[in-house]
Amino acid sequence: MGRLPKRQRVAAYAVIIRGDRILLSRLAPRISRTPLWTLPGGGLDHGEDPREAVIREIHEETGLDAVVSEQARVYSLHNPKATHGERLADYHALRIVYDGWVPKDAPEPRVVEVDGSTVEAAWLPLADVLNASIPVTALVREALADHRPFERQRLAAYAVIRREQSLLLTRISALGHHAGSWTLPGGGVDHGEKPARALVREVAEECGLECVPGEVLDVHDVHFTGTAPSGRHEDFHGVHLIFAATVADGAVPRVVEVDGTTDEVAWVPIADIEAGRLEVLDVVRHALTR
Repeated sequence: MGRLPKRQRVAAYAVIIRGDRILLSRLAPRISRTPLWTLPGGGLDHGEDPREAVIREIHEETGLDAVVSEQARVYSLHNPKATHGERLADYHALRIVYDGWVPKDAPEPRVVEVDGSTVEAAWLPLADVLNASIPVTALVREALADHRPFERQRLAAYAVIRREQSLLLTRISALGHHAGSWTLPGGGVDHGEKPARALVREVAEECGLECVPGEVLDVHDVHFTGTAPSGRHEDFHGVHLIFAATVADGAVPRVVEVDGTTDEVAWVPIADIEAGRLEVLDVVRHALTR
């Protein structure tokens, strides 16, 4: 037998994790006779940018509009005697793997492409993939072994605003971490923004009130891994500056920001917070001790 024809393929894929599930695509029977799941993605067209290619392939295979990271990992597979169609070939595959994410309110995945290389898309339990209960390609195992959630640190300013025996709180919408929980009014400090000014801006957006910042009572922080409002899998560290603040007597709070991470604002009796009658974030309980 002479030398086998050389075949090289460059493809782009994405690791998309949401909570305890991962988005995978099932290969068509013509590619794998037994059920086998892989990362959403596929081959680059000639001249196509890899990031554009993986976004296109994700939509074709899952029906979802994804965002992918700027950086990627590259995996090489060389099989000198691979089956290529009905013939043997000296096959070399380069797989560019990005981290990806889709909106938290994205619809259920579905295959859009007709007669493509995949026939099903689904969010599958990550634990079942890791313990081999679900059959996956070697690429999935390699990519997950190297995957780390995106590290994000966020500086925020929050206000402790009291009225008699009540505390002004805001409720987190479905777009935020810990949806449905109550927290102090406030939010992220923009790059170059003075924290006190950020506090005034955030209280106006979330509560419709003009506040006057006072002294910094304390610094609180929180660290956890989860799904960000964007849908990205993040290792999140929040650093919170807790300010004393005041608003005008008789001021009535209302949510001003549309489609933000706050869906309700209210004066909440401190006794209800201390008795655990509503779900609040740790920063609220921490602030009450200062």
